Amino acid sequence: FLFAMFLLWRNHHRTVTVTRELAESAVILAEELNLLIDGAQDYAIYMLDPTGCIVSWNAGARRFKGYEADEIIGQHFSRFYTAEDQASGVPALALYTAEHDGRFEAQGWRVRKGDTRFWASVVIDPIRDPSGQLLGFAKITRDMTEQRSAREALRHSEERFRLLVDSVTDYAIYMLDPVGTVTSWNRGAERCKGYSADEIVGQNFSRFYSEEDRIAGLPSRALHTAEQEGRFEAEGWRIRKDGTRFWANVVIDPIRDPLGQLHGFAKVTRDLTERREAQRA
Repeated sequence: FLFAMFLLWRNHHRTVTVTRELAESAVILAEELNLLIDGAQDYAIYMLDPTGCIVSWNAGARRFKGYEADEIIGQHFSRFYTAEDQASGVPALALYTAEHDGRFEAQGWRVRKGDTRFWASVVIDPIRDPSGQLLGFAKITRDMTEQRSAREALRHSEERFRLLVDSVTDYAIYMLDPVGTVTSWNRGAERCKGYSADEIVGQNFSRFYSEEDRIAGLPSRALHTAEQEGRFEAEGWRIRKDGTRFWANVVIDPIRDPLGQLHGFAKVTRDLTERREAQRA
């Protein structure tokens, strides 16, 4: 009996020790996690209760939303949304989606303390206990205003460039993929070669060469030279849609990404038939 009691006492002691060690480890882990979250400056990481009221606030949230913790904890997170989004019920929809789909993710305008707007990337995840009961939500927001502005500036620049290229009528300016398929077509190309964009995009550029040049492999050599030497330039006869020939000055440049990977070619062709005839005369 005494031996059995000793075994029970020893097992209980071990259980209590292990439980205490696990509890201490959990406390340490929670403290480290809190330090990590609070130290994150580029992300607003905070918790919401099941109704959407804020229950925690990290340094990143304070930095780009402008509120101190004692100003915002207890307030509803919908105050970060624009008046239009509030009227449309977007905050409630975000929580509903997170709760029922397991995650909500979106980008949109949000509002800082001074009522200035910033473009945000937002992720909301539900927090549940082991039984599945909803305890609240974890919300991560990142200020993407600069990235969005850079993308918009690039888009506007590309649009201006396309308008510029398309407005040029004295030069055929178009793009080829790495094997020579036409991928863009400006008005100068349509005027010079006679094809509309929907007739020629997707076709190989070798159709502009004479049959003799195609048999001799001139189109593929032109692309190879551009790829290997960084540029191809030549003059020669080219063929219009109606089968007539014109004397062309041709420049082909390779297009590469920052890593040097070939993405295609830029091709500029100018009709020099009249000039050539004048020089011959």
